[in-house]
Amino acid sequence: MTALSITRRGTLAFLLSAAAFPVAAQDRPVIATDSYPLAYFAQRLGGGDIDVLFAVPSGTDPSFWRPGITDIAAIQGADLIALNGAGFSTWPTKASLPRSRTIDTSASFEDRLIRTDTVTHSHGEGGEHSHTATANYTWLDFSLAMEQARALADAMIRQMPDRASRIEMEREALLADLASLDADATELGQGAADVQMVASHPRYQYFGAAYGLMISSVEWDAQEEPTDAQWAALQALQATTGAGLFIWETDPSAASRERMSALGLTNVVFPPLAMTPTDGEFLELMKASLERLSAALK
Repeated sequence: MTALSITRRGTLAFLLSAAAFPVAAQDRPVIATDSYPLAYFAQRLGGGDIDVLFAVPSGTDPSFWRPGITDIAAIQGADLIALNGAGFSTWPTKASLPRSRTIDTSASFEDRLIRTDTVTHSHGEGGEHSHTATANYTWLDFSLAMEQARALADAMIRQMPDRASRIEMEREALLADLASLDADATELGQGAADVQMVASHPRYQYFGAAYGLMISSVEWDAQEEPTDAQWAALQALQATTGAGLFIWETDPSAASRERMSALGLTNVVFPPLAMTPTDGEFLELMKASLERLSAALK
């Protein structure tokens, strides 16, 4: 758990008791989200005056999470339900959510969403699944993250107008921090025009498109060691692209790091932060990832 007061299962009983009267029965407003970046944005915008419900268990990819009945009831009882959109999570299409209190934070840039090929594969114990035909880690384009933060702030002000001045103040600070990330990533991209990269998973489409980075990807499960066949496929991709840098979404084992170096690929860890990190928070962790990638490029 980070310093953010992001609520999980420990307070579901309280939230369920207020589910029938979502706004009036709660002293502190509750914002439910389907991704860690939105949970972080909501906490920042609330300035400590709200509770954030991000019910996905630790270590579970929120894109493939399936909420139970108690989870759904708690989410339905929130004052505001903020969704990433772009097909990031599928459960909202199967749950009855209150339309007046639900917001798709990527709706304003639907025409800028990146379309992808549908790929079917497995993730650990989650079974076989297919990626949707839309890239959905939108926040890795920090200018789009700013639009999502604005949309969330506007929705929060509509739902809790008595806190409007505090939300507006916190919004400006949050947008300034995201603009700083955007500037750092833009500068990084300007110095990487000719560098081919490979990522361990197709999470970085918006990051690459926004900042002019050439990022191919493989389909590696972050929780498993790559197989010999996967290493062979990577070598083939490296031969085709001339890639010199490999982006891991989580820390690899020492053996994998050494094998990657032996292939002539520089290791860089860049967590996309869809899940709540075990240490640190969104802003500082993103800055650290940009710094690692910039150092590797130099």
